Amino acid sequence: MSSISIIGTGNMARTIGTRALAGGNTVEVMGRDQSKAAGLAKALGGGATTGEWGTAPAGDIVIVALLYDGVVPVVARYGDALAGKVIVDISNPFNSTFDGLAHREETSVAQEVAKVAPADAHVVKAFNTVFRHVLEKGRPDVFIAGDSARAKAGVGTFVESLGLRPLDVGGLRMAHWLEGAGVVTVGLANHGVGNLDFALGVTELPV
Repeated sequence: MSSISIIGTGNMARTIGTRALAGGNTVEVMGRDQSKAAGLAKALGGGATTGEWGTAPAGDIVIVALLYDGVVPVVARYGDALAGKVIVDISNPFNSTFDGLAHREETSVAQEVAKVAPADAHVVKAFNTVFRHVLEKGRPDVFIAGDSARAKAGVGTFVESLGLRPLDVGGLRMAHWLEGAGVVTVGLANHGVGNLDFALGVTELPV
């Protein structure tokens, strides 16, 4: 069982929180609007709690479920309150036409988070290649990237508790390419697949 704090009160926060509780994890919800956070915690049930915005999260794993442009400022705002935590960035920095990344450098939201997070925090990129309703109803692979093997192992254990398969793609610099894979999913949804009812995954040949 993992101890999870979710910063955010939107659809992804609700979906991850629901699956987390179903998997036997503890969940704390934190939102800038305290009433929305309390409402989501109540809707989730299962003993979900509400934390105060900006204070130290109760969870060892802190999932930042915000739009990409809010992730770095919020992590910076929390500052030392995130010391020792595993910070999971799930965002996709799409450009306005959803066919490229909002940032033009070979970086990622997760890498920028690592620059402002406490030195003893560990940043992991995960969940960004999975559409919300697929995460809610399906069993997609979850790609993860990060520089700390221990942090990735903890996130991997959490992902497995959701009934999903974690797949490690390497260090945090690979988060840039995971964000690119997020763009690929949108391209497939608009063209080759033609709908949102899928997720990227890995097919292994039988031994």
